[in-house]
Amino acid sequence: MTEIAPIPKMPLAAMLRYRAEAAGFFTVIGFFKLFGLDGASAIGGWIGRNLLYRTPTSRRGRDNLKTAYPEKTDAEIEAILLEMWDNLGRTIAEYAHLDKLSLHGADPRLEAAGLDHVDAALAKGKGVMFVSGHFANWETMAFAASQYGIEGGEVYRPLNNPYVDRWMVRQRIKNGPRDQIAKGAQGTRRIFTLLRSNKAIFMLVDQKTNEGLPAPFFGRDAMTTPAPAALALKLDCIVLPTFNERMGGARFRMTVHPPVEFSHTQDHDKDIHRLTMEITRRIEEMVRARPSQWLWIHRRWPKPGDRLRSKRAKALLQSDGTAAS
Repeated sequence: MTEIAPIPKMPLAAMLRYRAEAAGFFTVIGFFKLFGLDGASAIGGWIGRNLLYRTPTSRRGRDNLKTAYPEKTDAEIEAILLEMWDNLGRTIAEYAHLDKLSLHGADPRLEAAGLDHVDAALAKGKGVMFVSGHFANWETMAFAASQYGIEGGEVYRPLNNPYVDRWMVRQRIKNGPRDQIAKGAQGTRRIFTLLRSNKAIFMLVDQKTNEGLPAPFFGRDAMTTPAPAALALKLDCIVLPTFNERMGGARFRMTVHPPVEFSHTQDHDKDIHRLTMEITRRIEEMVRARPSQWLWIHRRWPKPGDRLRSKRAKALLQSDGTAAS
């Protein structure tokens, strides 16, 4: 169970900067708290469509979409991009009301589908990894699964600002897993403990990492974390791809898909690579199902001149006859 640690000591200048940033953040959260969940979500959507959509960041999303969908017209690309910004604006606003996103109660905001895959996985008495991406309000996967009764921990990347990060952890444990696992060596040990105890882990695996492995994603190699594949192969876990989607306003559905099949060979590194590619393929399938639900403004693909930092990735590329930088 997560113990919320005190803010670490830091230089005065850093403390003042982080407090100033946090003050701005909590002012925004306070504004959205003035409205109910539906009102805040609607205002956030308006901000996304009318303000965030017009920022330079849209250029990256537009470029990513055009490369991923060369067959789509400019109008179709803009429609996806606009709905993506609507979703992101709503998601930001909904952080002020995470405690209201529930699978139960008089007005449930979450629903779940594909639970037969969950029940079948749990019946096997193995560790289970729910893998997903930044779909809809991505916090809802761990919420819905936890409220369904699945025990486990949520893996997250700590925010740079320790004051905001501590607040975020507190919000997540109100409706989701109380085991919040920060990425890092200590977090990895906790993940091993939970999976070996046949518990669940919830992970978002769709962001670029130069320490990762190249996996085809919309026809281009994207540097992808090998962690889920490595864990699954080492601990014989079950990998369940999971899709979150916004069903209108501040209402969401979590859909659990059939498990990813994999096998062991004599080449462990190749096994990890193959499984990483298969997980990425399943993520791409979910993006294609509703492209506006995914966060297209990620720097998901390498830029010209990026250098691999993973020895495993370099070795795999060289063994496949490709020159690694």
